[in-house]
Amino acid sequence: QVLLVESGGGLVQAGGSLRLSCAAFGRTISSYDMGWFRQAPGKERELVAAGSSPSMSYYTDSVKGRFTTSRDNAKNTVYLQMDSLKPEDAGVYYCAARPSTRSWGWGSGYDYWGQGAHVAVSS
Repeated sequence: QVLLVESGGGLVQAGGSLRLSCAAFGRTISSYDMGWFRQAPGKERELVAAGSSPSMSYYTDSVKGRFTTSRDNAKNTVYLQMDSLKPEDAGVYYCAARPSTRSWGWGSGYDYWGQGAHVAVSS
């Protein structure tokens, strides 16, 4: 079992930055792919970014060049740095984990989910 605990959400003006953290408990994240998803009101949950250890990463087109994922295996934590935020980036952000041996597309196969972090972006 892996428990994922998120932090770092909040309200920011358009053009601003936020960093989300996702701390993992129970297993080390080095053997897990980690994904970041978001769900805006009235919309389906979408994959924002994902990656394996140590550095392979995927970003959806709308966030490329603005969002960056990283992980600190020593702290068993992954991060999503969000820069140049836009109102359309608002939503609830979830981190998720799946075994790295699960060679599926980045958007599926996640067994463990965080509780969600609310991100609001004012225009």
